[in-house]
Amino acid sequence: MAELRALTFAPVDLDGLSTAKGRIAAFITPEQKLSPGARRANRLTKGAVARAVASEAWDKLDEGKVMTLAWPVGMAAEALDLVKLSRRPTPDLARKAGAALAAAGNRSEVTVLVEGTRRAAEIALGLALRGYDFDAHRSKKADPLGAVTVMCTNPEDAEIAFAPRRAVAEGVLFTRNLVNEPANVLTTSEFATRLEGLRDLGVEVDILEEDALEKLGMGALLCVGQGSDSPSKVAVMRWNGGTKGDAPLALIGKGVVFDTGGISLKPAAGMENMTMDMGGAGVVAGVMHAIAKRKAKANVVGMVGLVENMPSGNAVRPGDVVTSMKGDTIEVINTDAEGRLVLCDVMWHAQESEKPAAMIDLATLTGACIIALGHENAAVYSNDDPLVTAFLKAAETETEGAWRMPLGQAYDDMLKSPVADMKNVGGRPAGSITAAQFLKRFVKDETPWIHLDIAGVAHVDKDLDLSPKGATGWGVRALDRLIADRFENKE
Repeated sequence: MAELRALTFAPVDLDGLSTAKGRIAAFITPEQKLSPGARRANRLTKGAVARAVASEAWDKLDEGKVMTLAWPVGMAAEALDLVKLSRRPTPDLARKAGAALAAAGNRSEVTVLVEGTRRAAEIALGLALRGYDFDAHRSKKADPLGAVTVMCTNPEDAEIAFAPRRAVAEGVLFTRNLVNEPANVLTTSEFATRLEGLRDLGVEVDILEEDALEKLGMGALLCVGQGSDSPSKVAVMRWNGGTKGDAPLALIGKGVVFDTGGISLKPAAGMENMTMDMGGAGVVAGVMHAIAKRKAKANVVGMVGLVENMPSGNAVRPGDVVTSMKGDTIEVINTDAEGRLVLCDVMWHAQESEKPAAMIDLATLTGACIIALGHENAAVYSNDDPLVTAFLKAAETETEGAWRMPLGQAYDDMLKSPVADMKNVGGRPAGSITAAQFLKRFVKDETPWIHLDIAGVAHVDKDLDLSPKGATGWGVRALDRLIADRFENKE
């Protein structure tokens, strides 16, 4: 489980401001109007706040950013953080303001003096998302924040408003923890064990072992993991919060816990980053965590294929032909194009067993996606305009970059094989599109479907507004929003 750090709401206590320890955060509008907390801090510091906001540096400060006064005179705090934010900011700006406070935190306790229930909840969400550091394997822990107290006018109402946001934040952190884990820790078996922990939140979890996968005919998925000592598995997670009998939304995740490329071995440089090749499965797990924690009134099934792609005497070879669960045969041209082999079987199983209302798959699938879109947007492919429009709106609302890409027969023709029903790659041109086109072959005509190639957004090498470098948890917020907007029973 991913429990959020100590983040509480409390009544405003301006009288105790002079003796409060750690960092104190107060808000000032772009027009230099001081909040009650900022006015109190200004009196304690004998006008230091007013002088700061009258400076040229304040004028140049972007909204949502922080100016810090270290060891302010007249206060016991180690720092006074002045946040430039309007009285009615957009949710995005409020979250970025909270994130800026977290980035400045320096492992200190933080007391935030804020007005407005919804604004307090959004600022707290930004603090929670940015105030994260994966330190599970360090001898010295490096948590960037201590306890956070958000002081506001109506703390009870703020806590109620924050509750669903807390659930989503914990889902994001659950995903980040999975994606950041090294492969010697997060084996396929350990991944399955962590997913079984979702039972504590009311999620039904079944783990399908290799013998069950063989009976189902998942030859595509099983060929990927046959070179590894780690057993291949499929985890099925069900959240039944909606009307009984209603078809669920199916979320499908690629869970390659480590990807060497197999016989088509990757270059050594950068291979250590392939611990994140289970990012799609991590996002699915995070969404299931989030919707269960907030008791979403929706039926959602998450299925993830857990494998490890290793070279060995038993590994699948270029030129081998394997048979998918659907019955289609696949010529394996490149063993490093393994994620689509995992997904196609899990997608088919989800449609056969669940008859879903819609299906969305996520995968760190192609380097070509990064070439096309960089690290700013996930590539989005779909056979259903209303569904993809709803997703893109949800992603925009949650400020998670996503860009729709094309599909078409010309791309599908690039997958023709002389010896099997299809090849697993279509060559270098349009690599992300042909990968999506491959998956589309395993989508039934009646199934609304989205494919999300998250290779560029699942793990980044620089700090972002709402996440430090490393695993981002991209997609948890957007998919949770989509579920709330389109699939939840509002009655």
